[in-house]
Amino acid sequence: MNRFVESRWLGAVAAVLCLLLILPLFAPEFYIYILALILVTALLAMSLNLALGYGGIYQFHHAVFYGVGAYAVALMITRASLPWWISFIAGPMVAALTGLLIGWFCIRLTKLYFGMLQISLGSLIWIIVYRWYDFTGGDNGIHDIPMPVFLMSTNSVYYFILAIVAVCLIALYLIVKSPFGATLQAIRDNPQRCEAVGVNVRQHQLMAIVVAAFFAGVAGVLFVGLERSVFPNMLFWVLSLEIFVMCLLGGWFTFAGPLLGAAIVVALRTFVSQYTDYYTMILGIILILLIFFLPEGVMGFILEKSMPRTQSSEGGR
Repeated sequence: MNRFVESRWLGAVAAVLCLLLILPLFAPEFYIYILALILVTALLAMSLNLALGYGGIYQFHHAVFYGVGAYAVALMITRASLPWWISFIAGPMVAALTGLLIGWFCIRLTKLYFGMLQISLGSLIWIIVYRWYDFTGGDNGIHDIPMPVFLMSTNSVYYFILAIVAVCLIALYLIVKSPFGATLQAIRDNPQRCEAVGVNVRQHQLMAIVVAAFFAGVAGVLFVGLERSVFPNMLFWVLSLEIFVMCLLGGWFTFAGPLLGAAIVVALRTFVSQYTDYYTMILGIILILLIFFLPEGVMGFILEKSMPRTQSSEGGR
């Protein structure tokens, strides 16, 4: 991508950021809440894309790290009576530790077998949370979690989420552009050749799982700040499938694709479900059309069209 295209994308990012900063000044509170939910979901989808799109790791139960981060915060505040800031910091770390433990077992397998074992271990954590009424609240979840004063209004929570998500996206971008990110993409494309040149494939994949789990835990913490509640469905495999769809919909080989996919899915779930209970069918139809006509996702199509003709023609030779 040449400097002109890069400058255009930087300008677009700056414009979107300015729009997000000023929206709470005139938008209704409901739409600010939806935007905050989109930001949280986008971070969750982009954390999955680090392992899936850039690492080629079949992370089929990514939602378990999201739920573990959220429950860690909720339990630390309600059961251990720890300060909110300690809980907010510890939540992603607990999620990363969970990613390390699950990844250590799963990393010995490849592709579909990796995904199936991860679903099994994630479902084990889900059923513990779902049934342990005395500690996790069982299927009722945990509600009315106390938050600090500055997170009491929708606008203040929105700005808090926007700031944290912006920092996390910058961190994810730097990781993707780092030597570790380049090695991860090389492993995705040809793990056998990487092993032949001395790359420790399993170690890099395990690190990717831990990092992805950490950022999923951050998204879980932000969800608690937004909703002040947690529930077992946050760890269920259905949510993992929905996150997977977000990556495919937006473009799983692009950095910002999952963000766009998350915005589309959350908007569909919020607004279309007001008129029909079959929003998932509509999402499925859209996904089928994308697979046939836009296999690289919406963002992949946009990036392809934004490339200069000379560059795209050279790539096709």
